[in-house]
Amino acid sequence: MKPVVALVGRPNVGKSTFFNRLVGERLAIVDDIPGTTRDRIFADADWNGVTFTVIDTGGLDPTHGGKTPLSIGSADFIDEIRSQAQIAIEDADVVVLMCDGETGVTAADKEVSELLRRSQRKIDGQRHPPIFVAVNKCESASRRDQAAEFYELGLGQPYAISAIHGTDTGDLLDDIVLAFPPQEEQEEDESVKIAIVGKPNAGKSSLLNRLLGKERAIVSPIAGTTRDAVDSRLDFQGVPVTLIDTAGIRRRGRIDPGVERYSVVRSFKAIERADVALLMIDAETGITAQDAHIAGYILEAWKSCVVLVNKWDAIEKDTYTMDTYSNEIRQQLNFMSYVPLLFISAKTGQRVDQVMPLALQVQEERLVRLTTSKLNNLLQKAQDVHPAPSRAGRQLKIYYATQVRSDPPTFLLFVNDPSLMHFTYARFLENRIREEYSFMGTPIRVIPKSRREDD
Repeated sequence: MKPVVALVGRPNVGKSTFFNRLVGERLAIVDDIPGTTRDRIFADADWNGVTFTVIDTGGLDPTHGGKTPLSIGSADFIDEIRSQAQIAIEDADVVVLMCDGETGVTAADKEVSELLRRSQRKIDGQRHPPIFVAVNKCESASRRDQAAEFYELGLGQPYAISAIHGTDTGDLLDDIVLAFPPQEEQEEDESVKIAIVGKPNAGKSSLLNRLLGKERAIVSPIAGTTRDAVDSRLDFQGVPVTLIDTAGIRRRGRIDPGVERYSVVRSFKAIERADVALLMIDAETGITAQDAHIAGYILEAWKSCVVLVNKWDAIEKDTYTMDTYSNEIRQQLNFMSYVPLLFISAKTGQRVDQVMPLALQVQEERLVRLTTSKLNNLLQKAQDVHPAPSRAGRQLKIYYATQVRSDPPTFLLFVNDPSLMHFTYARFLENRIREEYSFMGTPIRVIPKSRREDD
């Protein structure tokens, strides 16, 4: 697992600017995967050869319903701060508290720093996770000198930086990397890792308990590689399985979307460790933007997926209800048309007995390899039906193709010019490959490469 750095703080202090600088792209607004445009809250970054994951928790919004500003002592604002700080403390290896050098120390900064400090745990005599104070917007020498006032937060040395210009961010990153915990070598685990993910109250823990209670042949606790996940070992019909549950995420009354998305941190970490993700959707609320966000993370991590529509027992049904739900889900998850749907009730056990066989079938298809001759034959037929596109008088030519890996299935196409491969034609070729073998529930990668590069 890569170390995780969480950026926290009040709005408009420059968290997203710093996030974009660390990851090297403007990722905080949209994603380039068709159909998954969304706010980005995490991405990988690299500093001096050390790769880590950066999480932008988003600004805390001290307003009520977007209209009336809340005082810093208001209960609603305190709850939002606590939610953000607690998630960061529990899920990150390092926390960066972003402050604004232009406005100086504010009551909100003091509230957040106090919550962070109280939530730290002592491990081997050290406080974890380490917390760094980054004072942003310190472009001028006078403002850098004024950053010393942030010592009063009681979190140690403040780092005066300019996220927009990159000034002095290197010193901060040097110390952040040094604060990462040592990466322990993990014993090889050949079990199939299945993550149960979804928004709060979708029924993740209920499903886990149902699966463990029904197939309890061999069950033992496993020390997870992340502090938030609860791993359970299950022997299902002779196949060792590790179930990864993202339990412990709870709604407290009405939670605004900005705070609700912090819970994705735990889902993301579980997805990264998994082979197959079980995306649970609450049938009572229907598919939401939060479900689509998590599905986007599954796709981005190139993990296989099964969509489980839970609480199906609570829905009044007629002949067309299941079709209506299926069509709505397919429409919202049109970027994952290959995933199977299963309507279940973790409470009553309805169709729960189909969950593990379906997940293991998806994992088997994830590992399938197509022979080179079969792959090239089907690609030739695809080009006969739909010739490759051309641009400025130059036509794409596919000379040869081979599957270079599974997990996920990855196909390398040797072409005359990779820039001529439009994503729509790559999607067409992907669909033709799936006609030969469905790779159910699994994303596949089609990568064009210049034949000259290979030579």
